[in-house]
Amino acid sequence: MKNVGLIFAGGVGSRMNSKQRPKQFLELNGRAIIIHTLEYFERHREIDAICIVCVEDWIEHLKELLERYHIKKVKFVVPGGETGQASIYNGLKAIHDNDEYKDSIVLIHDGVRPLISEQLITDNILCVKENGSAITVAPAIETIVSTDVKNSITKIMDRKDCKLARAPQSFFMKDIFEVHTKAIADGNTNMIDSASLMQHYGFKLTTVDGPVENIKITTPMDFYLFRAIYEIRENSQIFGF
Repeated sequence: MKNVGLIFAGGVGSRMNSKQRPKQFLELNGRAIIIHTLEYFERHREIDAICIVCVEDWIEHLKELLERYHIKKVKFVVPGGETGQASIYNGLKAIHDNDEYKDSIVLIHDGVRPLISEQLITDNILCVKENGSAITVAPAIETIVSTDVKNSITKIMDRKDCKLARAPQSFFMKDIFEVHTKAIADGNTNMIDSASLMQHYGFKLTTVDGPVENIKITTPMDFYLFRAIYEIRENSQIFGF
């Protein structure tokens, strides 16, 4: 069975305050954020192919970056849709319509979540093989509360029972494509993520612990955190920490 990374880079980054380019194309150390992300999938020995869902106006720029940084595993580049769910469906359909990859495991990941690891990709693949799904999570380190429409607290959650859903979110291709197809037929077109969609249609979800630093770069503060963590990782390699 083959393994395919489906990288979502369809957003325009309205919360990043960057008017010139989408957040996935902002640079650190001369490389776009999406390249930092893609390199983990490119180098992983178990990843056979990559599909990227990209803002349509930036596809040509993306292809230039793929060539410049020798990203060879990308087999599909498709335009994004009107919603995140529609964009993921576009990527899934491109993979599903290719006989070589239609029966694969697919790892759905944010292009702006570059602080993953080789081990996390390995763990996602193994978890799908054993359990049918793999939802990457991180521990909740602050108190989580539930509120009503008047902003009154209705429940204080026990942190030990709470985790933060992150990415990759990974599934057998046949299952996630079937669910997306059902959702379109049902008019259910704006679910928050793939895990929510799969649970809505009755699939059991299994978690995989990921790095705490596996943040999504959405705001300027996220970018500065990414830069700091990236430099710590680089120094750890150089100095052997």
